[in-house]
Amino acid sequence: MVESRRKRSWWGWGWVDAAATDAERAELVARLPPGWAADPVPVPRIADLALRPPRIVPPGSLAPVCSTDPEDRAGHTYGKSYRDVVRALAGDLPNPPDLVARPRTEADVIDLLDWACSAGVAVIPYGGGSSVVGGVEYRGGGHDAVLSMDLTGLDQVLEVDRISRAARIQAGALGPVLERQLGGHGLTLRHFPQSFEFSTLGGWLATRAGGHYATRHTHIDDFVESLRVVTPVGVSESRRLPASGAGPSPDRLFLGSEGAIGVITEAWLRVMDRPVHKASAGVRFDTFGRALAGVRAIAQSGLEPSNCRLLDAAEAAINAGVTDGSCLLVLGFESADHPVDTALDRALRLATDHGGTYRRVSTRDGSDQPDAVDAWRSAFLRMPYLRDTLARLGVIVETFETACTWDRAERLCEEVRAEVGAAIGRLCRGPGIVTCRLTHVYPDGVAPYFTVLAKGRSGAEVSIWDEIKSASSEALMRLGATITHHHAVGRDHKRWYERQRPDPFGAALRAVKKSLDPSGILNPGVLFH
Repeated sequence: MVESRRKRSWWGWGWVDAAATDAERAELVARLPPGWAADPVPVPRIADLALRPPRIVPPGSLAPVCSTDPEDRAGHTYGKSYRDVVRALAGDLPNPPDLVARPRTEADVIDLLDWACSAGVAVIPYGGGSSVVGGVEYRGGGHDAVLSMDLTGLDQVLEVDRISRAARIQAGALGPVLERQLGGHGLTLRHFPQSFEFSTLGGWLATRAGGHYATRHTHIDDFVESLRVVTPVGVSESRRLPASGAGPSPDRLFLGSEGAIGVITEAWLRVMDRPVHKASAGVRFDTFGRALAGVRAIAQSGLEPSNCRLLDAAEAAINAGVTDGSCLLVLGFESADHPVDTALDRALRLATDHGGTYRRVSTRDGSDQPDAVDAWRSAFLRMPYLRDTLARLGVIVETFETACTWDRAERLCEEVRAEVGAAIGRLCRGPGIVTCRLTHVYPDGVAPYFTVLAKGRSGAEVSIWDEIKSASSEALMRLGATITHHHAVGRDHKRWYERQRPDPFGAALRAVKKSLDPSGILNPGVLFH
């Protein structure tokens, strides 16, 4: 089906026609502990939603880019966290945007901000709406109305510098749109978060998004040459350079700012030739401790694998079909310039030095992927759709991620699993499932990613989710880890982010907010109180 004709789900993840099938739902239920799954919650009809009427009318000059369509407003109320999905399924949308604006040019963005400042309208910058931390939800703040500014109309690759291997790209380009245009030049940005299909370049930049690849260029920050940002007091455009030591970086000010101090409209980004050489393997370890040691050896070797994703035994069993209690390391290399078999062979030797075993290796022109690696990859892409199905079945689902140095990694993974498991037992009156995988690895540390499954109680799903979020976040803070490695801060992580953030830096950020957004209209409630 042509993407332009496909319909996005207003309440949950992705395309309506790609939702989990009845067969997938039955398989999920069969894999859950007995009694966990309730009857599926029906999806509300848009016509049955009691949306608050729009409280403001845009000026005539902006009316062509503004919408009050109920489905537009409902679909832009929340992001895509479990908490968001459950509330949408319940028809609980007390603060929908009054307007959804889709600017077609940067001049539209400027005009919308000028009007919003004068009218006391809060502006929520919106990319693909894939936030899982409350990043696009208005939760109050005394504004007269709320406008959701959907940037996906600004979606062009404007310029390609083949000599320097860089491209100037508008911030509203969704991942597939961006890659299709770069592909015509034989190039790729090579940034593929799990939300790739439904997130935008501007969203990646504003949240310091992490991509799929495990080493080297792991965050969108690594690709930025310069940014162009519209603020309520003017346009900020940094000079395009490969590097600079000229004072604090203006780009770093806006990276991770989550739409609270400006709207990113375009960026110059480092791109690369598309990879043609690939090789991968699945490596099994009998203990998580040995697996961590093997991954650390690879991370500190300088080999820079494209994929170095370790699944603990529970994660490997659920999402890769590993039934012998082993941990699974999904290991891969790729290059646009040279074969990578030698690098993979060396990484496999390092893994076997720490007790790893492997059977089959795949190459671009060789054998099939190992079964476990194939199973994990398919599950990874379907996870958000299956999460929505679990939410409809009344199952609590939470994911959270962090980063820590290697010296505390094993203890952190053990204690977080134990503490969150204890919280589940207390809140859900029975045991749950807590799994861990490593998404990114560095010479000095690692990014663990946890998934939580538990039996819900009808009507209490949101409060249980909130308590599990609190328990997991408190554990991360106590263990000296970060509140987020790549999911951003939004509103859900804000109180722990404020504890992680040094006080002088917090004071500086508040001063920046006051200077660039004196009316306080931009995404109120993220990053700051």
